[in-house]
Amino acid sequence: MKKMKLVMVGNGMAGVRTLEELMKVAPDLYEITVFGAEPHPNYNRILLSPVLAGEQTVDEIILNPVSWYEDNGITLHLNKKVVSVDRTRRVVVAEDGTEAEYDRLLLATGSNPFILPVPGKDLNGVISYRDIADTQYMIETARTHQHAVVIGGGLLGLEAANGLMLRGMKVTVVHIAPWLLERQLDDVSARLLQRSLEERGLSFRIGAQTQALIGDEEGRVKAVRFKDGTEVAADLVVMAAGVRPNTALAEQTGIHCHRGIVVTDTMQTVTDPRVYAVGECAAHRGIAYGLVAPLFEQGKVCANHLALYGIGRYTGSQVSTKLKVTGIDLFSAGDFMGSDDTEEIVLSDPFSGVYKKLVLRGNKLIGACLYGDTADGSYYFKLIREGTDIASQRDQLMFGETAACAQAEPQAAPDSQVDRLEAMPI
Repeated sequence: MKKMKLVMVGNGMAGVRTLEELMKVAPDLYEITVFGAEPHPNYNRILLSPVLAGEQTVDEIILNPVSWYEDNGITLHLNKKVVSVDRTRRVVVAEDGTEAEYDRLLLATGSNPFILPVPGKDLNGVISYRDIADTQYMIETARTHQHAVVIGGGLLGLEAANGLMLRGMKVTVVHIAPWLLERQLDDVSARLLQRSLEERGLSFRIGAQTQALIGDEEGRVKAVRFKDGTEVAADLVVMAAGVRPNTALAEQTGIHCHRGIVVTDTMQTVTDPRVYAVGECAAHRGIAYGLVAPLFEQGKVCANHLALYGIGRYTGSQVSTKLKVTGIDLFSAGDFMGSDDTEEIVLSDPFSGVYKKLVLRGNKLIGACLYGDTADGSYYFKLIREGTDIASQRDQLMFGETAACAQAEPQAAPDSQVDRLEAMPI
C-alpha cells in the first residue's frame, strides 16, 4: 500500500517527540518530511543556558542528530523556512522554493521572543535569547565587551544573566514586575532569590520600566534609559521578556488562531482536520503551554491520531515548575498565591535559605511554593493533581511525604537516609 505523506514544519522538541511517538506505533504509515528554519537538528532548548555558562557544548545538547533522521527514513530540510502552505493542493513551500506534498500536515512552529517596542530595539548588540545562534552571539560578545543588561527577570532572563556573569560580564537584570519570577514564586521567596543572586554578583532594577535603548555613533547599543531618566551602561542587551506563539504561517494559511493555533483535544486544528499543531504554537482550550511536560503529552496524543488509532484525547495539563536557577532549587505548583478562602502553612528559615509555603482550601492542598529545599515537590504536586484529602496528614504535611505518611498510617521508620530517599517519588 502506498504510504501517506506527513510534512512537519518546525524541528523542535515537541514536534520531534511527536514523530518519535508516531514511529513507535505506526513506523511504516508515512513518508515523513521535516522543515527546520535553523541549521541544526533537534536539540534541547532547555540546555542553552548551560551552553552559555560554559558547562556544556552545542554538540552535547543535540537530541536527534542528522543520522537519526536518515536511519528513520525522514527527509530533513535544515535552514529552510516554510513561507506558504496551499491547503487546496496540499503543498508546503519553503523560502528557497523547496516544495513538499502532504496528506497530513503537522505545525510545530514554536514561539517567537517578545521584543520590547522601544526606540533603539534594532541597534547592534540587542538580541533575544531563543536559539543556538543567540547563545553563540552572547558568548562571542562576552569576550570583547563588559556591560550587559538583561530585560526580563523570569527564568530565561535569570539564566541568561547568570551565564553572562560567568563569562565575565557585569550584568544588570531589569524587571518591571514587583519581584523576580512572579509566576513561579511569591514575594518572600523571590526576595530570598534576589539576595542570593546579588551575593553572586548580579545587579537588579526591580520595577524599572525601559524607555529607550541608546546607541553610539557606530549604531551599537551603549546604554539603557529608564522612565525615571536614569541610565545603565550596556554593550549587550538581551530581551527575555516573554514569548508569543508563532502563528504567522497558520494565519497566512487561513487556519484559525487565537492565543496560538487553535486545536481540539485530538490536536487537530479546528479549521482543517488534515492539519495538526503541537507545542508552544498550539492553543488548547485557550492555553498555550510553554513547559516540556505538556508539550510531550500533546505529542503522544497527536501521534495516536496521526497513526489512525483515534482513541487519545488531550484534555489539558496541570503543571508544576521545578527550576534550578544558578544552583538554587525552586519549585511551585497550583495556586501558591492563595486567596481569601484559603489558608497557608509556612516554614521560613532565611538564615539557611529555606522557605516553604503550602496553600490549602478545606482539606485539600491546592498550591505549593518551595525555595531552597524542593525534595518533596513531586509529592506535593501529586496531592494537588489528585485532589487528595489531607485531613489526616495536616499536622505533618510541611515536613514532607515520610512524615505525613507516618502520621496517617504509623509504620517503621527507615533504617537510614538511603532508605528514606529510595522511598520518595522521583
